[in-house]
Amino acid sequence: MIERFGMIGKKVGMTRIYDDQGLATAVTVISAEINTVYELRTPEKNKVKAVVMGMGERKSSRTNKPQRVAFEKAGRKNPLFLRQFRAAPADLAVGTEVAVTRFKAGQLVDVYGLSKGKGFHGVMRKHNFAGQADAHGSTTHRRNGSIGCRSTPGRVYKNAGMPGHLGLDNCTIQNLKVMQVREVEKLLLVRGAIPGANGSVVIVRDAKKVALKA
Repeated sequence: MIERFGMIGKKVGMTRIYDDQGLATAVTVISAEINTVYELRTPEKNKVKAVVMGMGERKSSRTNKPQRVAFEKAGRKNPLFLRQFRAAPADLAVGTEVAVTRFKAGQLVDVYGLSKGKGFHGVMRKHNFAGQADAHGSTTHRRNGSIGCRSTPGRVYKNAGMPGHLGLDNCTIQNLKVMQVREVEKLLLVRGAIPGANGSVVIVRDAKKVALKA
């Protein structure tokens, strides 16, 4: 398995930046506050080589008891967000603080997030169906129509396009270029759009397919 380092951040929104020639580039601003290493997992003990990172702080009353006791014994605060990364760089130890400068301008990253929820929608919006007849006598303009036959096959095939909830899916956008790393403001500017609403939590990792991209 490919080991990729990552950080927890928050999507701030989109803007544009200009280069020396005046060309505009659309970028997404990610707030990458200090991440703290909470645990180093090993194959011998946890059956996986990974590092557990935390960001922010939450009230003790909002943390479940097993985690709260473990954090108190280790002398660490209750994190607002806790994520595991399948990578364990040699320079990381429990309690190490990781800043946004871990990423460099020009490198490629993968950004994971939860897409915006759009509620219940029909097949025309959700699956791009063409719809049915627009004639005056038709009463099924936007319906999906038949979903099967009678005795053969006698069932509905799997993955048939049906109305339902749209959005709120786990999404990863790959190979986004880091345009700027602002250490003082703790911001990461990546080219293009990323999943999720403003203020939502995102995971920024080193690009998985950077070798193929190059």
